[in-house]
Amino acid sequence: MLTIILVESSLELIPESMHNHPSVTSYSKKFKKIPSKTLLDNSWHFAAMKGLKNEIKRGRPDILHLTLLSICTTPAFYENKIKVFIHTVNDEVISISNHVKLPKSYHRFQGLIEKLFLTKKIESETEILMEMENSSLSKLISKIKPDEVIGLTTEGQKITFEKLIHQTKENSCIFIGGFQKGHFNKENQKIIETSFSIHDSSLEAHLVASRLVYEYEKTIFI
Repeated sequence: MLTIILVESSLELIPESMHNHPSVTSYSKKFKKIPSKTLLDNSWHFAAMKGLKNEIKRGRPDILHLTLLSICTTPAFYENKIKVFIHTVNDEVISISNHVKLPKSYHRFQGLIEKLFLTKKIESETEILMEMENSSLSKLISKIKPDEVIGLTTEGQKITFEKLIHQTKENSCIFIGGFQKGHFNKENQKIIETSFSIHDSSLEAHLVASRLVYEYEKTIFI
């Protein structure tokens, strides 16, 4: 089992301090939405986000949509060889069932995640497909108890995807940043046992995830 955690992900509802900003009220009126029940998205709320703490890691739910599709539509995921968690920039953890069928449309994905923030669970008739709880990354690691924790960052040791997969332990956990720019914060860096760099420059999360899963599948589907 390979566990992938999308760390410090840009996923949150619009903060209360922004509810009355013109860009937020205009968006809410246009799409008939309530700010407190709407995902923060810098494509629409860029002006309101100016000066927001940790701004560079916030307001990019599209990153999560693309990255989850890169993982959750693969044979390894459907055959329970990969487990995926989302850790958000505000210390929430979302667990995802291997039976989930995520929307290909971003707008439907947006609606699904907004519902999850409000209800904390997305359920089918037989099981919980997605579940959210307040939790630090360290608490999640204590819960899943991986054999090793690996972080993918430009600050790590240079390695190829192929070599990385071949040297990981049986029950490894790999961190991929779920944000636009920057590095894991200091608290989360302490959890990482080994850091690796796939490329000199920063790669987009969905590209890293898809290539990681591809190399992993080459080793388990021989």
